[in-house]
Amino acid sequence: MARRQTVPPVFVPLEQEVSCAGYRCIAGLDEAGRGPLAGPVVAAAVILPVESRIPGLQDSKRLTARQRDSVYDHIQHQALAYGIGMATHTDIDQHNILRATQAAMLSAVRQCALQPDMLLIDGNVALPTSIAQRLIIRGDACCASIAAASILAKVTRDRLMLAYAQEYPLYGFERHKGYPTPEHYARLRTHGPCPIHRRTFRGVLAQSPAAGRAGHA
Repeated sequence: MARRQTVPPVFVPLEQEVSCAGYRCIAGLDEAGRGPLAGPVVAAAVILPVESRIPGLQDSKRLTARQRDSVYDHIQHQALAYGIGMATHTDIDQHNILRATQAAMLSAVRQCALQPDMLLIDGNVALPTSIAQRLIIRGDACCASIAAASILAKVTRDRLMLAYAQEYPLYGFERHKGYPTPEHYARLRTHGPCPIHRRTFRGVLAQSPAAGRAGHA
């Protein structure tokens, strides 16, 4: 019986296509953390060489944590520039998740050492900026720079949530990273929300009879 092999993704050469249209500094953008009940939303912007070939690069959701860490290092070494932006749980509660995500993405663009003249954005929501942009549904599965951004954002956020797991050990953040899992709901019902929970999210409101506890051990 033949061994199953992971087939690397075939990225549509969007960066080459956009480059041929006259754009010279093309950034892929993606985020991690729109759906969780706790913690920040993190965005990344990545500018890759047009002919870049990064080992193992694909949609971050198809990689294990160890694989993401490895590809993360390759991206940082090969990218022409990259930036990380973040919106906290407080930002999310004050402005809503959509606006907070847009703010995180714009911050990621500003953090790039090179100023992009075209943004390739995963999803269907444009950014309020004068920089040219192209929205790509499931862009992390078909565009190299967006896939790279998805990995930087995911790894950065996961590491933040591991740190929060040490600060708030009652919630199991090291396992679910703040996402709405059965374990997370059970911890919320038992302990109420901790300071990094998103108080405006329905899942937090519905599962938090003990609201107001800090959650520290």
